Amino acid sequence: MARYGKAAAKSVKSAVEREERGTLRSGKGGKGGVVTSRKQAIAIGLSEARKKGAKVPPKK
Repeated sequence: MARYGKAAAKSVKSAVEREERGTLRSGKGGKGGVVTSRKQAIAIGLSEARKKGAKVPPKK
């Protein structure tokens, strides 16, 4: 089963909180518009965690 590190969980939590506040934007440089989907917020959080080098399983 896939295992996620604490840093990855923190990054996802941050992204979901930003989505709830309405400040999370998608796309390169935030040009894709405001994120309204919780699933999309989680995906963005995991992507940010991967960029930071957190323990996140690779994309399938």
